[in-house]
Amino acid sequence: MNIHEYQGKEILNSFGVRIQRGIVAHNAKEAVDAAKELTELTGTGWHVIKAQVHAGGRGKGGGVKLAKNLKEVEEIAGQIIGMNLVTPQTSAEGKKVHQVLVTEDVYYPGENEPEEYYMSVLLNRTTGRNMIMYSTEGGMDIETVAEETPHLIFTEEIDPSVGLQGFQARRIAFNLGLSGVGFKEMTKFVMALYTAT
Repeated sequence: MNIHEYQGKEILNSFGVRIQRGIVAHNAKEAVDAAKELTELTGTGWHVIKAQVHAGGRGKGGGVKLAKNLKEVEEIAGQIIGMNLVTPQTSAEGKKVHQVLVTEDVYYPGENEPEEYYMSVLLNRTTGRNMIMYSTEGGMDIETVAEETPHLIFTEEIDPSVGLQGFQARRIAFNLGLSGVGFKEMTKFVMALYTAT
């Protein structure tokens, strides 16, 4: 499926999956207006500016940047919109960026340090069944994790005749090392994510 990040997030949100909230902008002024709106809505003071092109690895190519104030939102959006973004999934010419997604900053001053996880729902071509692949090593290339520390990648295969079961969602949360509220929230997240697929 060839959709932009913001479109994918809209679909996930419609199924009750908690997402990083954001607003699409086509120029630097719209990006600043979006950041102001997000600050009012979420209380976030920092924003992530993300190029919207059909390619992965956008961060490596300079297409995902953190803005710590409105001046930086304007500058970064102005730099990203109009650039030819080259990533590991584009040609050498890259893809021209016509819009950015201005999002809330996901890090917050909570009682625990924030953690990033990796999770995807994919087709296991060997068995013809969907599986959830997940890891505690989010925020980096899953390919690198697979190569260097494959024991940190888990999979949960789904029987299509019964779908994802509650015990499987709980096992995923457990394998991610979660407990308490985090465990319950992850279990709900996994069930909603799978329903969206």
